[in-house]
Amino acid sequence: MNKFKSEDLINQLQADVRQIIAAAEHLQTADPVKLNYSPAEGSWSVAQVLEHLNAYNRYYLPAIEKSMIHISKDTSAWFIPGFWGNYFTKMMMPKNVYEVKNKMKAMKSYTPTKGLNVEAVFKEFLQHQNKLLQLLDVARRRNMNSIKIPISISKLIRLKLGDTFRFLIAHEQRHMMQARNAIKAVGVSTDKFPVILEAARL
Repeated sequence: MNKFKSEDLINQLQADVRQIIAAAEHLQTADPVKLNYSPAEGSWSVAQVLEHLNAYNRYYLPAIEKSMIHISKDTSAWFIPGFWGNYFTKMMMPKNVYEVKNKMKAMKSYTPTKGLNVEAVFKEFLQHQNKLLQLLDVARRRNMNSIKIPISISKLIRLKLGDTFRFLIAHEQRHMMQARNAIKAVGVSTDKFPVILEAARL
Protein backbone atom coordinates (compact mmCIF):
# COMPACT_ATOMS: atom_id res chain seq x y z
CA MET A 1 0.00 0.00 0.00
CA ASN A 2 1.37 3.42 -0.93
CA LYS A 3 2.36 5.85 1.78
CA PHE A 4 2.46 9.63 1.60
CA LYS A 5 4.70 12.28 3.05
CA SER A 6 2.30 13.94 5.48
CA GLU A 7 3.25 17.46 4.40
CA ASP A 8 2.85 16.63 0.70
CA LEU A 9 -0.52 14.98 1.31
CA ILE A 10 -1.88 17.99 3.18
CA ASN A 11 -0.57 20.38 0.52
CA GLN A 12 -2.30 18.34 -2.20
CA LEU A 13 -5.57 18.12 -0.28
CA GLN A 14 -5.57 21.87 0.34
CA ALA A 15 -4.95 22.48 -3.37
CA ASP A 16 -7.89 20.18 -4.13
CA VAL A 17 -10.15 22.11 -1.74
CA ARG A 18 -9.14 25.42 -3.32
CA GLN A 19 -10.15 24.05 -6.73
CA ILE A 20 -13.47 22.96 -5.26
CA ILE A 21 -13.97 26.49 -3.90
CA ALA A 22 -13.15 27.96 -7.32
CA ALA A 23 -15.67 25.60 -8.92
CA ALA A 24 -18.40 26.55 -6.44
CA GLU A 25 -17.75 30.25 -6.97
CA HIS A 26 -17.94 29.68 -10.73
CA LEU A 27 -21.27 27.86 -10.39
CA GLN A 28 -22.59 30.59 -8.10
CA THR A 29 -22.56 33.07 -10.99
CA ALA A 30 -25.27 31.11 -12.83
CA ASP A 31 -28.98 31.91 -12.73
CA PRO A 32 -30.39 30.66 -9.38
CA VAL A 33 -33.35 29.14 -11.23
CA LYS A 34 -30.99 26.96 -13.26
CA LEU A 35 -29.00 26.06 -10.15
CA ASN A 36 -32.22 24.68 -8.66
CA TYR A 37 -33.32 22.89 -11.83
CA SER A 38 -32.95 19.13 -12.14
CA PRO A 39 -31.76 18.27 -15.68
CA ALA A 40 -33.56 14.90 -15.77
CA GLU A 41 -36.01 12.80 -13.79
CA GLY A 42 -34.25 11.35 -10.78
CA SER A 43 -31.13 13.50 -11.13
CA TRP A 44 -30.05 16.31 -8.82
CA SER A 45 -29.82 20.02 -9.44
CA VAL A 46 -26.57 21.85 -8.65
CA ALA A 47 -28.12 23.12 -5.41
CA GLN A 48 -29.06 19.56 -4.40
CA VAL A 49 -25.53 18.32 -5.10
CA LEU A 50 -24.04 20.99 -2.84
CA GLU A 51 -26.66 20.41 -0.15
CA HIS A 52 -25.73 16.71 -0.18
CA LEU A 53 -22.12 17.72 0.46
CA ASN A 54 -23.23 20.14 3.17
CA ALA A 55 -24.96 17.27 4.95
CA TYR A 56 -21.73 15.26 5.01
CA ASN A 57 -19.69 18.21 6.19
CA ARG A 58 -22.11 18.89 9.04
CA TYR A 59 -21.04 15.52 10.43
CA TYR A 60 -17.40 15.23 9.43
CA LEU A 61 -16.03 18.71 10.09
CA PRO A 62 -17.09 18.87 13.78
CA ALA A 63 -15.95 15.25 14.24
CA ILE A 64 -12.53 16.06 12.78
CA GLU A 65 -12.18 19.23 14.81
CA LYS A 66 -13.15 17.49 18.04
CA SER A 67 -10.68 14.66 17.42
CA MET A 68 -7.76 17.06 16.98
CA ILE A 69 -8.53 19.30 19.95
CA HIS A 70 -7.99 16.55 22.51
CA ILE A 71 -4.87 14.98 21.01
CA SER A 72 -1.33 16.04 21.93
CA LYS A 73 0.62 17.80 19.20
CA ASP A 74 2.29 14.65 17.92
CA THR A 75 3.30 14.45 14.27
CA SER A 76 4.48 11.80 11.82
CA ALA A 77 6.51 12.50 8.68
CA TRP A 78 4.64 9.77 6.80
CA PHE A 79 0.98 8.88 6.43
CA ILE A 80 0.11 5.24 5.73
CA PRO A 81 -3.49 4.71 4.54
CA GLY A 82 -5.62 2.12 6.28
CA PHE A 83 -7.55 -0.63 4.50
CA TRP A 84 -10.98 0.98 4.89
CA GLY A 85 -9.66 4.47 4.21
CA ASN A 86 -8.13 3.39 0.92
CA TYR A 87 -11.26 1.41 0.03
CA PHE A 88 -13.69 4.29 0.61
CA THR A 89 -11.42 6.86 -1.04
CA LYS A 90 -11.00 4.76 -4.19
CA MET A 91 -14.73 4.04 -4.23
CA MET A 92 -15.50 7.78 -4.21
CA MET A 93 -12.74 8.89 -6.58
CA PRO A 94 -14.09 9.73 -10.07
CA LYS A 95 -12.96 7.29 -12.75
CA ASN A 96 -12.41 10.03 -15.33
CA VAL A 97 -12.43 13.84 -15.47
CA TYR A 98 -15.65 14.17 -17.49
CA GLU A 99 -18.36 12.18 -15.77
CA VAL A 100 -19.18 10.04 -12.76
CA LYS A 101 -19.66 6.52 -14.09
CA ASN A 102 -19.50 4.56 -10.84
CA LYS A 103 -22.85 5.88 -9.59
CA MET A 104 -24.13 5.19 -6.09
CA LYS A 105 -27.46 5.76 -4.40
CA ALA A 106 -27.33 8.24 -1.53
CA MET A 107 -28.71 7.22 1.85
CA LYS A 108 -32.10 8.75 2.62
CA SER A 109 -30.66 10.97 5.36
CA TYR A 110 -28.23 12.45 2.83
CA THR A 111 -30.73 12.86 -0.02
CA PRO A 112 -31.48 16.58 -0.50
CA THR A 113 -34.95 17.99 -1.00
CA LYS A 114 -35.99 20.07 -4.02
CA GLY A 115 -36.62 23.80 -4.13
CA LEU A 116 -33.66 24.78 -1.97
CA ASN A 117 -32.55 28.28 -0.99
CA VAL A 118 -29.66 28.53 -3.44
CA GLU A 119 -27.94 31.44 -1.70
CA ALA A 120 -28.01 29.69 1.68
CA VAL A 121 -26.74 26.41 0.21
CA PHE A 122 -23.75 28.08 -1.45
CA LYS A 123 -22.97 30.18 1.62
CA GLU A 124 -22.85 27.12 3.86
CA PHE A 125 -20.86 25.12 1.32
CA LEU A 126 -18.16 27.79 1.02
CA GLN A 127 -18.00 28.17 4.80
CA HIS A 128 -17.44 24.42 5.06
CA GLN A 129 -14.61 24.52 2.51
CA ASN A 130 -12.81 27.30 4.35
CA LYS A 131 -13.23 25.36 7.60
CA LEU A 132 -11.79 22.29 5.87
CA LEU A 133 -8.71 24.30 4.84
CA GLN A 134 -8.27 25.41 8.46
CA LEU A 135 -8.57 21.84 9.75
CA LEU A 136 -5.97 20.65 7.26
CA ASP A 137 -3.62 23.30 8.65
CA VAL A 138 -4.21 22.02 12.18
CA ALA A 139 -3.51 18.48 10.92
CA ARG A 140 0.04 19.55 10.05
CA ARG A 141 0.70 19.46 13.80
CA ARG A 142 -1.06 16.15 14.43
CA ASN A 143 -0.35 12.49 13.73
CA MET A 144 -2.81 11.58 10.97
CA ASN A 145 -2.13 7.87 11.52
CA SER A 146 -3.12 7.68 15.18
CA ILE A 147 -6.25 9.88 15.24
CA LYS A 148 -9.39 7.95 14.19
CA ILE A 149 -12.79 9.29 13.05
CA PRO A 150 -16.00 7.16 12.99
CA ILE A 151 -17.64 7.21 9.56
CA SER A 152 -21.09 8.77 9.29
CA ILE A 153 -22.98 5.54 8.54
CA SER A 154 -21.40 3.34 11.23
CA LYS A 155 -19.58 4.27 14.41
CA LEU A 156 -18.00 0.79 14.30
CA ILE A 157 -15.78 1.75 11.35
CA ARG A 158 -13.16 4.36 12.22
CA LEU A 159 -10.88 5.88 9.60
CA LYS A 160 -7.47 7.39 10.20
CA LEU A 161 -7.57 11.20 10.15
CA GLY A 162 -5.58 11.30 6.91
CA ASP A 163 -7.99 8.85 5.28
CA THR A 164 -10.98 10.85 6.50
CA PHE A 165 -9.63 13.92 4.72
CA ARG A 166 -8.85 11.88 1.58
CA PHE A 167 -12.30 10.28 1.49
CA LEU A 168 -14.16 13.52 2.22
CA ILE A 169 -12.36 15.48 -0.49
CA ALA A 170 -12.63 12.67 -3.08
CA HIS A 171 -16.37 12.65 -2.36
CA GLU A 172 -16.51 16.40 -3.00
CA GLN A 173 -14.52 16.09 -6.23
CA ARG A 174 -16.90 13.41 -7.43
CA HIS A 175 -19.97 15.53 -6.79
CA MET A 176 -18.50 18.77 -8.14
CA MET A 177 -18.12 16.95 -11.46
CA GLN A 178 -21.77 15.97 -11.12
CA ALA A 179 -22.66 19.62 -10.45
CA ARG A 180 -20.70 20.75 -13.50
CA ASN A 181 -22.55 18.28 -15.71
CA ALA A 182 -25.90 19.28 -14.17
CA ILE A 183 -25.43 22.96 -15.00
CA LYS A 184 -24.16 22.09 -18.48
CA ALA A 185 -27.29 20.01 -19.08
CA VAL A 186 -29.50 23.06 -18.51
CA GLY A 187 -27.66 25.13 -21.10
CA VAL A 188 -24.90 26.87 -19.13
CA SER A 189 -21.43 26.79 -20.67
CA THR A 190 -18.77 24.99 -18.64
CA ASP A 191 -15.83 25.92 -20.90
CA LYS A 192 -14.23 27.96 -18.10
CA PHE A 193 -15.13 25.58 -15.29
CA PRO A 194 -12.11 25.03 -13.00
CA VAL A 195 -10.27 21.71 -13.23
CA ILE A 196 -11.47 19.57 -10.32
CA LEU A 197 -9.14 16.63 -10.81
CA GLU A 198 -6.21 16.22 -13.18
CA ALA A 199 -6.35 13.15 -15.42
CA ALA A 200 -2.79 12.20 -14.43
CA ARG A 201 -3.95 11.52 -10.86
CA LEU A 202 -6.60 8.96 -11.86
